[in-house]
Amino acid sequence: MMKTTGMITKEKAREFDAQDGFQQYRDEFFLQPGKIYMDGNSLGLMSKRAKVKVDELMESWKLLAIQGWTNGKYPWFYLPEKLSEMCAPLIGAESNEVSICGSTTSNIHQLISTFYKPSGRKTKILADELTFPSDIYALQSQIKLQGYDPDKQLIRVKSRDGRMIEEDDIIAAMTDEVALIFLPTVLYRSGQLLDIERLTKEAHKRGIQIGFDACHSIGAVPHRFSEWDVDFAVWCNYKYLNGGPGSVAGLYVNKKHFGITPGLAGWYSSKKDKQFDMSHTLDVEESAGAFQVGTSHVLSLAPIIASLELFAEADIEKVREKSLHITRFMMQLIEQELKGLGYSVGNPIDDERRGGHICLEHDEAIRICKALVDEGVIPDNRPPNIIRLAPIAFYTSYEEVFDTVQILKSIVLEKRYEQYGKERNVVS
Repeated sequence: MMKTTGMITKEKAREFDAQDGFQQYRDEFFLQPGKIYMDGNSLGLMSKRAKVKVDELMESWKLLAIQGWTNGKYPWFYLPEKLSEMCAPLIGAESNEVSICGSTTSNIHQLISTFYKPSGRKTKILADELTFPSDIYALQSQIKLQGYDPDKQLIRVKSRDGRMIEEDDIIAAMTDEVALIFLPTVLYRSGQLLDIERLTKEAHKRGIQIGFDACHSIGAVPHRFSEWDVDFAVWCNYKYLNGGPGSVAGLYVNKKHFGITPGLAGWYSSKKDKQFDMSHTLDVEESAGAFQVGTSHVLSLAPIIASLELFAEADIEKVREKSLHITRFMMQLIEQELKGLGYSVGNPIDDERRGGHICLEHDEAIRICKALVDEGVIPDNRPPNIIRLAPIAFYTSYEEVFDTVQILKSIVLEKRYEQYGKERNVVS
C-alpha cells in the first residue's frame, strides 16, 4: 500500500498515479477533457466496453429477431443468470442467490412483500432515519397494504449526530414487536458503512429476518452476504457498477429461502424449463430468479455485462484497497488545504466504517457545487450542507483529487460561490 506522509504536493499525487495499478482502466471510460468527474457514487461513467455490448445486443435483435432469446453470443432468455453469476462475487453469494432484474424500488417492494409477514405482536419494520427516501416510501406502502399504520409500525432508529447511525442503537431497537429489518449497507449522505455481519447476527438471535439496500456499497465495498447469512438484499447497478442511467437493478435472496412464493409473482417466478408450459399453476423457481417478476430489459442489461467483465479483471478486493487509499488521500488533503474555510468532513474516518465517497460539509454547499461544475468538477449536493465527492477506483486519478481540493479552496477563499443562487437544482 502506498503511504502518505508529510505535506502532500501535486508531485506526490503524480507519484501515486505512477504506482496505481488502476491507471490502465482510465482508458476504458469516456473521460471528458477538462472535466474532473467526482459523481460516480451517483451515476458511474460510461465504459467503452458498454457501447460495444449495446451494439452487440442490438445486432442480435437485428439479425436473430425472436430467435435471440435462445441463440447468439448472449441468449436473452438466460442473460439474467449469466449476469448473476458474474455479479455474485461482488456481494459474496452463490450465483443462484443473485438475480439481475427490476429496479431498486420495485425489488424492495418485491422482497418486503415476500418477507414482511406481520402476526401477533410482531408487526413492525425496523429502519433508520437517515436512509434514502425511496426505501421509506416503499416500506410505508407495504405496511399500508398489510392494513397497518406506517406512523406506528415503521420504526426509524435515530441518529445521535445527524450523520451516522450507531449499531448499538439499531440492536437496542430490535424488540419482540419487530417483524422485519431493512437497512442500508452504506448511508447515502455520510458514507457510513454499517457492520452488516454484526447486525445480521443480532437480528437472527431475536428471530428477526433482515435485509439490506446495497446501492451505495456494491462495486466499492466487498460483501459476504451468504457467509453472514443475510436474508435478502437489493441494489442498483448505475453507481459504482457503471450500468448506465436507469440501469437494471439486482437482488439477493439467501438460498435457505428458496422455494417460497414471491410476494409479487410473475412470468419469471416460474421455473425456466416450465415457463412456456403456460400453466396457470405457478411452479416456483428455486433460486433468486423467482423474484424477477417480468421479462428482462435486454438492451438495458448490455452495459452491465461490460462492467462486470471489468470487475472480474480488477478484483473487488483491489477495488476496495484503491478506494480506501484515495479517499484517505482526499481527507488528508482536505485537512491540509481547507482548514479555516468552513469545510468539515462528515464521513467516518476509520477505513472499516467508510464506504466509497467523501461527505464534505459546508454551509454554502449548494452554491459551492454550482461553482465546482462551472470550473469543471462534477460533484453532487445533498441538502442542506453536503458536497459528496467520489474518487472512483477505476477512473479517478490522485492528481484529479489534488486539483479538486485546490478548486474547493479557491472557490471559498475568493468567494466565487457568491455569484450563484442558493436554490437547489432540480437534480442535484
